[in-house]
Amino acid sequence: MSTIELFLICVATVISLVIFLVVAKFFNLWLRARISNAPVSIVNLLAMYLRGVPNALIVDTRITAAKAGIPINTDQLEAHFLAGGEVSHVVLSLIAADKAGIPLDFNRACAIDLACKGTSKTVLEAVRTSINPKVIDCPHPDMGRGGKIDAVAKDGISLRVRARVTVRTNLDRFIGGATEETVVARVGEGIVTCIGSSASYKDVLENPDSISKLVLHKGVDAGTAFEILSIDIADIDVGENVGAKLQAEQAETDKKIAQANAEVRRAAAVAVEQEMAARTQEMRARVVESEAQIPLAMAEAFRSGNLGIMDFARYKNITADTDMRSKIAGAGNANQG
Repeated sequence: MSTIELFLICVATVISLVIFLVVAKFFNLWLRARISNAPVSIVNLLAMYLRGVPNALIVDTRITAAKAGIPINTDQLEAHFLAGGEVSHVVLSLIAADKAGIPLDFNRACAIDLACKGTSKTVLEAVRTSINPKVIDCPHPDMGRGGKIDAVAKDGISLRVRARVTVRTNLDRFIGGATEETVVARVGEGIVTCIGSSASYKDVLENPDSISKLVLHKGVDAGTAFEILSIDIADIDVGENVGAKLQAEQAETDKKIAQANAEVRRAAAVAVEQEMAARTQEMRARVVESEAQIPLAMAEAFRSGNLGIMDFARYKNITADTDMRSKIAGAGNANQG
């Protein structure tokens, strides 16, 4: 036997051994897929292995889809897995939608699954919610103020309301649609609007369904990933008289403003009084100054000969008489007192 023949035999042996090992490794998967009427070739299984794709997961999900009558090939499943999606959730959601008669194709299911990536929701949950509607508390129980929405009617009485919103997923608007928080916020806004437009809190207590009708009429589910089926008022309580409280606070504020204005006027009056007292003292000073000029004028009159001794004597007598009358008048007033 020549060297070339020996070399060819060795190569053929190695190739046969490799083929045998590959077939042995993937034989179970190939046989399981073949028996399940979802055949996958050995070459495809090897290619998945080389690309780092879990071929067992792809084969099992394809078998599940084939048993449910959903035609999906391995290339579609591989592409979605490599894109970061959950192939098992996609297949299960397609099966659930098909059994429920909800139109959902593979591409849309993959898009919803990728849109849910990074969140707590999955495409399977979205389809289940579309089949079995879920109830959302409005507001959420973990919110403050006892988990109720406060609204004030026109008569000033506040009402505390808790609603339960029944929704189902709208798969056509799931991608790009607003989330559950938006639905809760819009329903809360509608409740506040309805109560605020009521003339009296009694009207709301008599017809709580008016809140549901108004909120549903507003179309709060527009642009969201959900379709609202019903809005039920679970609890409604009468709160405090906000109008009377605000009026009391306003009256107290007006009182303080009036007191401040009165204090300003009092201070102005005191200032005017002080100013008048100062002017009175000024006038008295001028009188005293003028009276001080009298002796000087009389001396000048004596020197110039305009005033004689008899004139001065009469002046003194008149002064003394005036002082006496003033003292008598002062004593009489004191006795009367």
